[in-house]
Amino acid sequence: MEPHAGRLLLLLLVVQLAVCSPDAEAEAEKFLNQEGRSHSNNWAVLVDTSRFWFNYRHVANVLSMYRSVKRLGIPDSQILLMVADDMACNPRNPRPATVFNNAHQHINVYGEDVEVDYRGYEVTVENFVRLLTGRLSPSTPRSKRLLTDDGSNVLLYMTGHGGDGFLKFQDSEEITNVELADAFEQMWQKKRYHEVLFIIDTCQAASMYEHFYSPNILAIASSLVGEDSLSHHVDPAIGVYIIDRFTFYALEFLERVTPESAHTLEQFLSVCPKHNCISSVGVRRDLYRRDPKRVLVTEFFGSVRNVLLTYHVLQLPRLLPNDTLPQTCSSSSAGDVTGESLSFAHQLPIPKAS
Repeated sequence: MEPHAGRLLLLLLVVQLAVCSPDAEAEAEKFLNQEGRSHSNNWAVLVDTSRFWFNYRHVANVLSMYRSVKRLGIPDSQILLMVADDMACNPRNPRPATVFNNAHQHINVYGEDVEVDYRGYEVTVENFVRLLTGRLSPSTPRSKRLLTDDGSNVLLYMTGHGGDGFLKFQDSEEITNVELADAFEQMWQKKRYHEVLFIIDTCQAASMYEHFYSPNILAIASSLVGEDSLSHHVDPAIGVYIIDRFTFYALEFLERVTPESAHTLEQFLSVCPKHNCISSVGVRRDLYRRDPKRVLVTEFFGSVRNVLLTYHVLQLPRLLPNDTLPQTCSSSSAGDVTGESLSFAHQLPIPKAS
């Protein structure tokens, strides 16, 4: 279902509840506004900005994050994956068509169903900014568009080589922290997000969120200004470092998360203490209105919906484009649930019956 269609259906349900009963209206309003959990769809923008074989770890970083968000329920149609170099097909790769994030080579994060939306020299500062702000050519295919709205929770993960106030793209250009901050402001003004979780794994990463000024952004950086963000370990068979420290420990945490789990963003913020990361993880909270202790990890890394169960059977009218909602409606109590307490249903994906 398209994000806009889902919001329209939700709006119709709320309006219909309001017509039926003041109590139902209050209940629906309370549900939609609980602790800011009124987002209707999830998107992920995952960006690797580095080329060349010795930057293998940056490709492994972004593909590992891609695997995690996809496992937790965000579909490929709502993941924008930007990979600056194709390590799987690099002639130096001793295991062609594979990318590993661990020296034991347990998991091929390249897999068989990776959908790369921007590849190689398509990964540029201009394309990245246009993707965020929606300022794309009319001929741009849907697979290369970020079709978010004001109900979208957006996860933006970036990895590559950076410095104080910039992140390099392809070793030939760079995006500055001011340009990134202005891109987020354009997104906010154009109602292209509800909340953003910004994660960046690079040297002096905290400098990239210093100039943010748009609301509802929680930013996480793998290192503070003046610090390097270090790699984790080498795979002797491949001959290069294969993952960065912050991303390694973040993925270790995410592997324990399921769509139904109650892990919070506050827990995620502490996945890489200084004795593990060597660098100091930076967090900027002042633009984010909610307490991370009350925000589930799956609100950004997954595609989980809250469901409200009601005693009433709603008779929704069939509306044509020029029709108006009726002033009255009928509802009947479901006799088989009388007396039962309301609860949240299990979230998708629903386990298959054995």
